[in-house]
Amino acid sequence: MGEHEAQPSSAAVDEFLSWLAIERGRTANTVAAYRRDLLTYSSFIDERHATIETATEDDVVAFIDRLRQLSRAPSTVARATVAVRSLHRFMAQEGVVDVDPSAGLDVPRVPRGLPRALSEQHVMALLASPVGGEPLALRDRAMLETLYGTGLRISELVGLSLFDVDVDGGLVRAFGKGRRERVVPLGRHAVAALRDWLSGAGRGAIVEGRVSSRDAADAVFLNARAGRLTRQGAWLVVKKHGDRVGIPGEELTPHVLRHSCATHMLDHGADIRSVQEMLGHVSISSTQRYTAVSQTRLREVYDAAHPRARGA
Repeated sequence: MGEHEAQPSSAAVDEFLSWLAIERGRTANTVAAYRRDLLTYSSFIDERHATIETATEDDVVAFIDRLRQLSRAPSTVARATVAVRSLHRFMAQEGVVDVDPSAGLDVPRVPRGLPRALSEQHVMALLASPVGGEPLALRDRAMLETLYGTGLRISELVGLSLFDVDVDGGLVRAFGKGRRERVVPLGRHAVAALRDWLSGAGRGAIVEGRVSSRDAADAVFLNARAGRLTRQGAWLVVKKHGDRVGIPGEELTPHVLRHSCATHMLDHGADIRSVQEMLGHVSISSTQRYTAVSQTRLREVYDAAHPRARGA
C-alpha cells in the first residue's frame, strides 16, 4: 500500500472532495487530509484488483486492518476510517453505487491521553533562548512569551492583527475555533516582549523598505521577508528554540506551550472556569483534562517528598 503522488483512482473521489470544499465549506487543510487518506485507500483497493465503486465491506475492513498492521497511530486509523466512510456514504447518496459498504462499520475509538506539558524549568529555559536585539530574536521572544502567557493556539497567534493587541492595556483579542472571539490578558513579560518586537528595532526593521500584502501589513508576527508568519513557520521557531535548550522533540508539540500554560495555572491555584474561558474551550470537559495532569504531578511530588508516602 504505497503512498505516492498519483491522483486518486476514482472520479467519485474528486467529486467528493469538491463537495467537501464547496458544499460543506471544509478548509483546504481538511480537504488535503481527506485526499491523502483516500489516495492511500484507492491504492489499497487497486492492489485488491477492485475499484472504489465495486468495493465491499470486506475491502473496507481489510484496509482498516492493514493500517493497524502497519502500526499506524489510533488517531490515524480513526481519521482514515472517517474519510472512507464519508466517501462511500456520499457515493450512495449521489446514486453512484446502490449500497454503502461501510455503513455497518464503527469508527475506532481513540484513547484520549493526557495533555503533554513541560516542566516550569523547561519553559523558563525555552523563554530565555532568544537572546540579543536582532529583529528575529525580538520576534521569537515575543512569540514564545505570548504563547505561554496567554495559552493561545499557534493558529490563533499567527492570525493576530495589530488591532487585536492592546499592549498598554495588557490584552489580546483571539479568534478560536469557529471564529469565536475571546479577550485574553497579557502578563508583564509578554507585554514587554511584544513592546520590543512592535518597535522600530523589531517589526519595523523587518518591514522597512519592503512591500507587503495588506494582510501582512496588519499582521503582528512576520517572517524574515515581511510576510505574515504561517503556522508552520511559527512551529519551526518553537522547535528551533526547543532544540537549542535541549528539550526532547517528543516533549515539544505545537500545542505544548498552551498545555503548559493551563497546567501551570491550575498548579498555582487558578480555578478551572477561568482557565476554560482563557483557553476558549466550549466544554468544561476539555479543560478538566488539565486537572488530571496537575493531580498526577501532585501525586509525584507527594510520593517523592512526604515522609509518610514511602514505605519506610
